[in-house]
This record gives sequence, C-alpha cells and structure tokens, in this order.
Amino acid sequence: MPAPIRIAIVGLGKIAHDQHLPSIAANAAFQLAATVSSRDETVDGLPHFRTLAALLAADVAIDAVSLCTPPQVRYALVVEAMAAGKHVFLEKPPGATLAEVALLDQQAEAAGVTLFASWHSRYAGGVAPALHWLDGRRITRASIVWREDVRVWHPGQDWIWQPGGLGVFDPGINALSIATHLLPPFFLQEATLALPANRAAPIAADLRFQTGDGTPVHMDLDWRQTGPQRWDIAIETDGGTLTLEKGGAVLTTPEGVQAHDDVEYAGLYARFAALVQSRARDVDTAPLRLVADAFLRGRRETVDAFHD
Repeated sequence: MPAPIRIAIVGLGKIAHDQHLPSIAANAAFQLAATVSSRDETVDGLPHFRTLAALLAADVAIDAVSLCTPPQVRYALVVEAMAAGKHVFLEKPPGATLAEVALLDQQAEAAGVTLFASWHSRYAGGVAPALHWLDGRRITRASIVWREDVRVWHPGQDWIWQPGGLGVFDPGINALSIATHLLPPFFLQEATLALPANRAAPIAADLRFQTGDGTPVHMDLDWRQTGPQRWDIAIETDGGTLTLEKGGAVLTTPEGVQAHDDVEYAGLYARFAALVQSRARDVDTAPLRLVADAFLRGRRETVDAFHD
C-alpha cells in the first residue's frame, strides 16, 4: 500500500471545515500535515501558517495542497505550490478566469504534477446512475431549477459578490457541472442576469441553452429563495422523465426513486488520490465556460440592493 499523501489545507472557511477536513480524515490515502489561513486557527495541533509561502519555506513535509480560498486569489497560490513540486486540488470554481485555468493546466503538465479541478456535485450519489439510465435514450428537453437563500448558505461572504466571485453562479455552477456530465454539449442562446444595485455579481439569472441538435435546456437560478430550497434537474427523454433533486442526492426515474447518502467529497478525494498516484491531471472547464458565456452574452437588469 502506498504511503499516505501528506496534504495541507489552504483556506479554513466553511467549506474546509464542513467537507474537506472530514473527507481527508476519512480517507486512508491522505494524512493532513498542515493548515494555512490568515486567521490564527489550528486543527488538532498541526503546524499552522498564515501564508502558503511560509508553509513551503518551513521544515514541514507535504506532497499536496487543497486550495479552499476564493477563486480570485488562486492563480498565484497554484503557481507557488506547483513550483515547489506539490500536487494541487482546486475547490470549485477552479479559477476566476478561463485563461488562467488553461495556463495552470499547461504549467502542471510541464511540472509533472497533478492538478485537479474538482466539481463536487458530479459526485452526488444519484449522478452516476442517472448517466447510466440516460444511456441510449433520446433527450428531448432539460430544465434546471437552483433556488436557495444566500443568507443561509453564504452569510457574510463579500468576496462572492465581487468580480470573479460569480454571485448566484457560485451554486449555479454546481448544477452546470452535473448537466455538462449528463447532457450532450450545449451552448447559451440568451440570458438575463439580475444584479443588485450595490453588487457586482448577479443574485438571480434566467438562461436558455440548446444542444447541437436543438434540444432546449432552461436554467432558473435565484438566491432570494425563502422556504423550501431547490436544487433540481429534470431531463425529459423518449423513455420518460428523469429527475435529480437535492443537488443530485435523490434520483427519480419511471422505475422508481433512489435516495443516496452524501458522498460528494469522499468521491472527490478518492479521485484526487488516484490522480496523484498516477501523476495525472483532471481539469475540466466546461461548467466555467458556460458561466463565462452568461457574463459575455447575458442582458443585465438592476434589481433592489442586497444587504446581508
């Protein structure tokens, strides 16, 4: 059995505490070796540093880093880590721009290290069986409804409203990561982005896509949802309708309903371990391309100011 991959977490926000730290602890392929955060915070007495540069300069052996920082600051951190020969796990979205992610992929190839652009929703329990069920069926229409309360899921996260933070597309890109995995390639036809008067990123969006053969795909995103939250995808086919609810955890087909446990980050870290062991890369930017196209082609409308 290979030695555990000694990994450091960079950025100790909510997603690191809720998902990354438990997933690393549960996977014998990894050993948490250090943490990096601008806050004075430690995990189980492990070495802690305020910057990645300080960690890399210290006498602490690591093989990989998991970057859980906002996307706007990731490029320099990835370059720094790869220059030191470290493998890199990127929380979604992989970067603030498509060009920087493409360049990082080239640099990872040249350095001979793993770069993994992770899309956690693709690893939801219902996604793989959904892909299997769709095989051989003709898709006639798809719809995506991703509506949640930003005050519940992203409280006080000012970076998410800034350029590069994506706004409502931060959760919406999760839906697109599933849709680009299940559907034939599709492209944006038109979009309307609702931007609060005091913010630089949208709080809601309505998007219409189509596949190469003209199959329509509609997407409804809204961060102003109160009451029940919705993370649903419906795909109509010549063999009936498939739905994925709760972000991909519940799959319904004409044959019945399957509910799955939360396995997303366990799947991501299993994938990362396999990539590191083979020194391979996995840098899929399809979901980010569609978001970039929404900002490129979407019509903006100003809505009421948003205050946390």
